[in-house]
Amino acid sequence: MADIVLDVEIRERTGTGGARATRNEGKVPGILYGGDKAPVAIAVKLNEFRKALYTGKLAGHLVTLKYGEETQKVIAKAIDFHPVTDVPVHFDLYRVDETQTIKINVPVHFKNHEASPGIKKGGALTVAFHELEIQVPAGHIPEDVVVDLSGLDIGASVHVGDLSLPSDVTAVPGKDVVIASITASAAEKSEEASA
Repeated sequence: MADIVLDVEIRERTGTGGARATRNEGKVPGILYGGDKAPVAIAVKLNEFRKALYTGKLAGHLVTLKYGEETQKVIAKAIDFHPVTDVPVHFDLYRVDETQTIKINVPVHFKNHEASPGIKKGGALTVAFHELEIQVPAGHIPEDVVVDLSGLDIGASVHVGDLSLPSDVTAVPGKDVVIASITASAAEKSEEASA
């Protein structure tokens, strides 16, 4: 996985006026906090921030923050967007150590739809969680959690305990929590009811 590097600068002005002035300069204002250091007001060029954002690896992954010759590892905690234009208007970054255990959400993806007897019969995949909260060392955050649908028939469920997670990853929800299930389609249910 290519490492995302954000080249930042320190903002002198803070508050609403300072953030507006930063945006008018073509930059996205943000705050760097966490660790044993005080919060710092920072800014990144809008085009660099968008490029990092659209890789899909800015949120939920370890990012390298660069200020001059100084670098440090951070996690994007929040990214705010303009409600109409969808342009990023503010972000929060959190300082972390690569060995520090953190809680973070990762996407859940499903594979082998064609190998599921339930889906072949016309059943539907009902997804309860599109993201899973996990505890993991900051340097080993997985890209995603993949659920294999092979062999699942109508009525079958996939629980958190059924997932094959790396040894250093722990799912936060309990093992009995349902991630997804194969349910009968609405057409099949109406046929059964009429019969």
